[in-house]
Amino acid sequence: MQLFPIEHYLWLYTVFIAFVLFLLALDLGVFHRKAHVVSFREAATWSVVWITLALAFNYGLYQYSLWKFAQDPRLLALPGFNPTAAAEQVGLEFLTGYLVEKALSVDNIFVFVVVFGYFAVPPLYQHRVLFYGIIGALIFRAIFIALGSALLQYEWVVWLFGGILILTGIKMMVGPEKPIEPEKNPVIRLFRRLVPVTPGSEGEKFFVRRSGVLYATPLFVALLFVELTDIIFAVDSVPAIFALTKEPLIVFTSNIFAILGLRAMYFMLAGMVDKFYLLKYGLAVVLVFVGLKMVWLNHAFGGKFPIEWSLGIIVTVIALSVAGSLTFPRTKAGAR
Repeated sequence: MQLFPIEHYLWLYTVFIAFVLFLLALDLGVFHRKAHVVSFREAATWSVVWITLALAFNYGLYQYSLWKFAQDPRLLALPGFNPTAAAEQVGLEFLTGYLVEKALSVDNIFVFVVVFGYFAVPPLYQHRVLFYGIIGALIFRAIFIALGSALLQYEWVVWLFGGILILTGIKMMVGPEKPIEPEKNPVIRLFRRLVPVTPGSEGEKFFVRRSGVLYATPLFVALLFVELTDIIFAVDSVPAIFALTKEPLIVFTSNIFAILGLRAMYFMLAGMVDKFYLLKYGLAVVLVFVGLKMVWLNHAFGGKFPIEWSLGIIVTVIALSVAGSLTFPRTKAGAR
């Protein structure tokens, strides 16, 4: 039984989405109304803001759950149901899902660096591309989470997603790194055939009209590739959080908060992502772990692998990979 069935908590989804839209409007309309190069200090400040908001929401959700579960006859009728333990479970599941999505977002940063360099997107307009990229990501993540919530009711889908996560983790761990080549992407190639693209950027515009013909700019092509990349990453990240919790509300809110902080994390870490070369292997281990959790560990532990253990394992793996990268930096040639 779900703790937050959508039909009973549609109002909470509505309030949360309205709050997110308010934050985005405040971001673009007030703090980034004028295009400017985002400094490390500004990015670090915004990172703290987004993380603080996520933790504040987590605490609020925990307190609300503590109050609501204690008076919900539907839940109190369940044998052995403990409102306090259930509320603590909600808080830990949100925190774990948020950390997993934050860690997996580092892959997005690698892609952003390559894409902005390939399409020669000036630093002045990178925030604009990422802002609209985030809006698209929020829409697609909502669709993916809704589909995942419906499909994961079937056991074979759970095994399928778990298997995909395990294979993705193994491939990330042992497979060779392939260069990112936007121009070889079939969607980008099709778009260029259908829509003319200007040879150079046109300021912050995504489209311009010349002699009655509508042209896309490289800024829009970069945005399109960013959106396509996020859809690909969502295939891993959404099932990964569903492996930690069966509550769509927790999956949705933790995913959204992690995405909202992605822009600030990019501007803060873009110049140093190569230093965290071992993080790739840490993320691979995390994906294999959550995949095993879906297909085996949950069953082995009576239907639910302890979320406290999951949080501890994930934090330890990510921390060790980051610490290892900084302790044993690789040379320019790639050797330690």
